[in-house]
Amino acid sequence: MSEPGTHDFTVVSSEDIHIGRVVGLRIDEIVMPGGHIARREVVEHLGAVAVCAVGDGGGVTLIHQYRHPLRDRLWELPAGLLDKDGEDPVDTARRELVEEAGLTARRWDTLVDVAASPGFTDEVVRVYLARDLTAVDRQAHGDEEADLVIATVPLAEAVRMVFAGEIVNGATVAGVLAAHAVLTGTTTPRPADAPWRDRPTTFASRAR
Repeated sequence: MSEPGTHDFTVVSSEDIHIGRVVGLRIDEIVMPGGHIARREVVEHLGAVAVCAVGDGGGVTLIHQYRHPLRDRLWELPAGLLDKDGEDPVDTARRELVEEAGLTARRWDTLVDVAASPGFTDEVVRVYLARDLTAVDRQAHGDEEADLVIATVPLAEAVRMVFAGEIVNGATVAGVLAAHAVLTGTTTPRPADAPWRDRPTTFASRAR
């Protein structure tokens, strides 16, 4: 038995179960610290970005969007998949902010990187803080985006919604609380082009 924190979890086999449009499911067999082999189900994901867009008056843009796995509409930050090969994540964020909220921003920072559920998926969402906003024509794509409801609420109200259980989307919870910490002077954000160590790459590489 190796010392805690030093074991190399070697993958001895990997089997693809399902490869879809935005996720894949595989089963890995890995060597555990005691020497036995364990099976782990892994959901591969493209990765995503979300945008906490805060206006000069302190309002944050939220969207109300239907999420079928939960069979409910959720309050979320504008967000989107990293589904364009070669596109920089902050450019994806810029595009999604226009498509979902009809906004552009002149100032961008990185707030947080959120591992959605690392026990079974490699999905990580990078959340940006966007400021110096300008309204533009919204460029919705598809029926789902056409159903979005867009609202601007005071950032303090969004924080209240988090603690009241009215906002449950993980990236939105993290982004709202991080933006509040930045804008109240508790901390400072990272640059928009900050290194992203845990960005998912496995599923995207399948399409290349």
